[in-house]
Amino acid sequence: MPAPATSSAQTPVNPRSRVLIASLIGTTIEFYDFYVYATAAVLVFPQLFFPSSDPTTALLSSFAVFGAAMVARPIGAVFFGHLGDRLGRKGTLVVSLLTMGIATFLIGVLPTYAQAGWVATALLVLMRIAQGFALGGEWSGAALVATENAPNGKRALYGTFPQLGAPLGFIIGNGLFLIIGALLPSAAGADPSQPSEAFLGWGWRIPFLFSAVMVAIGMWVRMRLVESTVFAKTRESGLVRKLPLVTVFRSHWKQLILGTFAMLATYVLFYLMTTFSLSYGRTPKDAAVPGLGYSYTTFVLMMIFGVLFFAVFTLVSGPLADKYGRRTTLLRVTAAIVVFGLVWVPLIGLGTLGVVLWLVLGFTLMGMTFGPMGALLPELFPTSVRYTGSGIAYNVSSILGAAVAPFIAVALWEAGDGSPWLVGGYLSVMAVLTLIALAISKETRNVSLDDGETPTPDQDTTPAAASSIS
Repeated sequence: MPAPATSSAQTPVNPRSRVLIASLIGTTIEFYDFYVYATAAVLVFPQLFFPSSDPTTALLSSFAVFGAAMVARPIGAVFFGHLGDRLGRKGTLVVSLLTMGIATFLIGVLPTYAQAGWVATALLVLMRIAQGFALGGEWSGAALVATENAPNGKRALYGTFPQLGAPLGFIIGNGLFLIIGALLPSAAGADPSQPSEAFLGWGWRIPFLFSAVMVAIGMWVRMRLVESTVFAKTRESGLVRKLPLVTVFRSHWKQLILGTFAMLATYVLFYLMTTFSLSYGRTPKDAAVPGLGYSYTTFVLMMIFGVLFFAVFTLVSGPLADKYGRRTTLLRVTAAIVVFGLVWVPLIGLGTLGVVLWLVLGFTLMGMTFGPMGALLPELFPTSVRYTGSGIAYNVSSILGAAVAPFIAVALWEAGDGSPWLVGGYLSVMAVLTLIALAISKETRNVSLDDGETPTPDQDTTPAAASSIS
């Protein structure tokens, strides 16, 4: 009589298509939500939620709410990381996606300042913090779904699929605003930056409400997932940590610091090429702090063209990182980012062709640096603390590289009297910090995610029976 199969052998395996779609859909919604809020923060929120006699003050107040969400993300990373490492990836991802979807939808039905006064502003802040809290657990969970289910030699390629959500979210979010602007034109034409009464009254709400459709699709896909074999083995072996956060800070603090700074240049480049460039590109040339003077529609279309390169090179980076290693690939790309930051002014000085080239180069480098992170950060940590460790590194880096970037960029732009040379220099300095972190890191390409941990006296574990959600 044949021996009965082990529980590990009986563990269901996720189909490849389900893994890729489940890891892609959540991050697409994540970045869609970011772009929708960032766009509304420039176009309508200063008027609707932050009225002020000084337009710059209103704009900065709107961006401050954006920054508050970034601060909430590490808190969400700790909370959802604890759930993901204790109870499982699948259920945690479902909860984070549902929380994010509800918060985004509720922004679309909020009263404005004119209707509810400071209560409206407070509710917007609360919903934005809830978004950031949920997003703190979204990326790391999606990256783990991709990498822990990846076949040998293709982990970085699979890891690029959650990263691909960034360009897709940009195209969907900004494209939707352009369509609404065209359907609800003002006297100035189909330009969302000069919104009509209908756009200000209800049109701006549509992108937030549309998020519910995307969340529903994501929930359907994720509910059909099963836990990865890697996590199932950890649970069966009784290696689930009682307090993953404590273990991360006690035993893996070096990886935490290196992972945070390895992401720094990526985050700074990302927010400069999306948030700052949109403000800089559409500011009139005769403004107090001059910009490039393009119309909103023209510049967004130029950005979408650049984002296509972002998408393509995100996917290209995966096979390169699998072949040459994450560290080697990222060292070269980060060195190129240093150079890129130093040539902003010469590129932009070439006119429209130079501006397009600036966007294409920036987004190409963004894809090349962002893609491998889907594999690199999870590979820094063992299975029992991987959700917590990778999530904290990713989201703390969002504070250092993203939450403050809009304010630093605006200040440097003003200090340069409208020239972005100091902003480019800021990018180069942050990239140097990332180069240092990568230089002292170890290559993770051949690290096994099925790490076969052995409990040690300084590692608290909890029985497998205590952990299960679906």
